Amino acid sequence: MFAPLQEQLDTLLRGVIEIVPKEELEAKLKKSIATGKPLRIKLGVDPTAPDVHLGFTVVMRKLAQFQKFGHQVILIVGDYTATVGDPSGRSKARPRLSHAEVLDNAKYYQEQFFKIVDRTRTEIVFNGTWFKTMSFDQVTKLLSQITVAQMLEREDFQNRYRTGNPISLHEFMYPLMQGYDSLMINADVEIGGTDQKFNVLRGRDIQLAEGQEPQIGLFMPILIGTDGKTKMSKSVGNYIGINEPADVMYHKVYTIPDALITDWYTLLTDLPSAEIASLSAAIAAGTMHPNEAKHRLALEIVSQYHGQEEAQRAAEKERSVHSGDAIPSDAVVCVQPLGTQKVIDLLIAIGAFPSKGEARRMVQNGGVKIDGEKVADANADIDVSTKQILIQVGKRGYFTLKSPD
Repeated sequence: MFAPLQEQLDTLLRGVIEIVPKEELEAKLKKSIATGKPLRIKLGVDPTAPDVHLGFTVVMRKLAQFQKFGHQVILIVGDYTATVGDPSGRSKARPRLSHAEVLDNAKYYQEQFFKIVDRTRTEIVFNGTWFKTMSFDQVTKLLSQITVAQMLEREDFQNRYRTGNPISLHEFMYPLMQGYDSLMINADVEIGGTDQKFNVLRGRDIQLAEGQEPQIGLFMPILIGTDGKTKMSKSVGNYIGINEPADVMYHKVYTIPDALITDWYTLLTDLPSAEIASLSAAIAAGTMHPNEAKHRLALEIVSQYHGQEEAQRAAEKERSVHSGDAIPSDAVVCVQPLGTQKVIDLLIAIGAFPSKGEARRMVQNGGVKIDGEKVADANADIDVSTKQILIQVGKRGYFTLKSPD
């Protein structure tokens, strides 16, 4: 027995930026309710890296919402598309991965994926199942589904073509391969970020060309990272991994810019929309401090991956770290150099600062402590050969120096 249409739509449309086309989604849901047949919801992932961060969970959470209403999720593991590399949003071709690297990453990706999505209502399919058996005739037929002019309508390809950055022909294959996946699993809905729109719509094109009822494209916003400026990315360093320690995760959420609070509640928690709106209004009116909202947000997110007790302990540890009574789990452990040296040279040696100028300014501003004592002189000598040393840089940069073995 499926939930009523409006109940499903109220949840499934939360946080969604665009549906192509919306009226077809409603029609598919009505048909599903009438026939008792679940929709087939597709997510394709290329396991080019083993770690999952909160940015990836935005679409995963949407899959879990579909499952809540009885629909079937199909996870396409792109063991073949990953070796090509998705060109979306790229200024140059992605490095090609070996098939062995992709399969190794896929194992760890699935472990994290099922922290969010129900394993019992998920089919896992590797797209190598069909791509490794395709004949050259089938490949050329697939290529005939799109023109070069259509490919060059993509902003990323346009920019690369205009600036003279090379576009390899194998990159043109990627959106067609992603679209072909939809045909092979008879997808009703494909979920992706806004950067996937071109690829998802190719699935509709190929399904229509083959006489199959076309899928709906449901697009989620790209999660802005902890810096409040760019999409969450491990390479940028503005990410929160779902396998990170609870106290590290809590701290990163608690210190996000205030402007991200509402979006993060909407995309990363199950808090009712009315409560989120009330919370946002209270912050705007000055009746709630943003840190109170971020504390609650951090508890909500950490609880999803570590449980409520660990989330509460993480909040307590955050307070202890700020008071100087605890060291965070992400403290950097360094092998200390031997002998006596200047503080500024030690700070550079352990990677606390990229330059002596920045190190000196932080010391002058009272932002460096060694074993709990503020450093007054960056050029002071320190003996690091006979003891373990704790260096604190700013509010939360901790470096533990240990003697070499």
